[in-house]
Amino acid sequence: MTPAAATALPSDTCPLYVDLDGTLTPSDTLYESVMLYIRRNPFHLFRLFAWLALGKAGFKRKLANAVRPDPARLPYHEHFMQFLREERDRGRSLVLASAADARIVRDVAEHLQLFDDTLGTNAGADGLNLSRANKRDAIASHARARGHSTWAYAGNSADDIAVWQGSAQAVAVNAPARVVSELQRVHPQARVFEREPLRLKTVLRAIRLKQWSKNALLFVPLLASHRTDPHLWGLVLLAFVAFGLCASATYLFNDLLDLPNDRAHRLKRHRPLAAATISIPLAVLLGSAMLVLAFVLAWAVSPTFTGMLLLYTVTTLAYSMVLKRMALIDVLVLSGLYTLRIAAGAVAANVALSNWLAAFSIFLFLSLALVKRCAELEELDDKHATLAPGRGYQPRDLPSLRAMGMASGFLAVMVLALYIDSQNSEMLYANPQWLWAAAPVLLLWIMRIWLKTGRRELHGEDPLQFALKDPFSWMTLLAMGGIGITATIGL
Repeated sequence: MTPAAATALPSDTCPLYVDLDGTLTPSDTLYESVMLYIRRNPFHLFRLFAWLALGKAGFKRKLANAVRPDPARLPYHEHFMQFLREERDRGRSLVLASAADARIVRDVAEHLQLFDDTLGTNAGADGLNLSRANKRDAIASHARARGHSTWAYAGNSADDIAVWQGSAQAVAVNAPARVVSELQRVHPQARVFEREPLRLKTVLRAIRLKQWSKNALLFVPLLASHRTDPHLWGLVLLAFVAFGLCASATYLFNDLLDLPNDRAHRLKRHRPLAAATISIPLAVLLGSAMLVLAFVLAWAVSPTFTGMLLLYTVTTLAYSMVLKRMALIDVLVLSGLYTLRIAAGAVAANVALSNWLAAFSIFLFLSLALVKRCAELEELDDKHATLAPGRGYQPRDLPSLRAMGMASGFLAVMVLALYIDSQNSEMLYANPQWLWAAAPVLLLWIMRIWLKTGRRELHGEDPLQFALKDPFSWMTLLAMGGIGITATIGL
């Protein structure tokens, strides 16, 4: 974000009152608090609805009594922060004035060490929500009490128009074009820090479109059963889109619930929600719309597939809220979710799910889930940390997790080896002996990814996303496909 070419504020000593939500931080501490409260217990959502009857100020007081965001883990507008530091250095008085609960405002001010005083909503004092005209009057009274007849205000939204009307000078930060236009009618010389436009690329990153590649597992049962019926492939394609929409929605909800931990992570802090380049209300709206559309498409596939998608949704949300913080349970759930995709593909295509395929999937994806945890812990070990943020692991767990992960990967290869001499393979392949060539290829790939994990070359990245960018992994996939085709036609 860069300030627009505009006339600078006059160099006088009138105090500058600064809004918090959307101005100092691109996020909103009220929505952040709601997410924190729901994360503790999803049933708290009903309590939030009950608190609404108390009015805005009462609602904020009750919520702040329960949870308050950590100021150290909030994103801030860096260019605007630099401007505030410069203003303070030249002797200007800065006051943080927000409609947020007064305790949250004080927490932020104490963390930043930039402000001389704070103003916030205090339900216990007068019951007023410090917004619009209420904020303007409170600022004017505060300024007069300190001997100032004029004051300046920095805000960002339509609610701040009423405040700007009482100010001598104005600053707009991250404000919509309509708000800036209305502000400049009152303050033609207002300083404007331009709003970062919401780009399609940002939305696609937020919904993790790349993660849709995992849903290609839905096609595995069709490939494994050698079915070529176009109608079945069309159904699975529809199922793929439904799963993709559902997965994207659950990723959004997961990111909403995990904001503080993501902001403490070296890579995840750049995610759109963690960086507040997408607002919390927009994420909720987008996620809800995608979830509804996903179930409409799922019903078009079949009621049974809809049930499978519902099971996936419930399990994923349970993982985001609780299970991801339970050591070992989390990786078992992750491997189960991958296997659930394969089972859902079998249901969509109306083919039987092979026990061999299910066992192979569980062991292989358990190994990959443990790869991800080990990669994350390797980074923590570098930083001498003691506990993964939001996880139930410590760096000293690494040897045990490595042993479990490699053993699980080798068991997946063993299941493949046992399958080769089974009746199932003889029914599907003209010459199943060719499948023996797939065992060392898969074994090499598993050993290599674990070697890279130990060398800290994954950098905490999802192993499947790493594989999509890894030429060796693509060569492995092509080799496995070639072996399967050769065994099928019986060369």
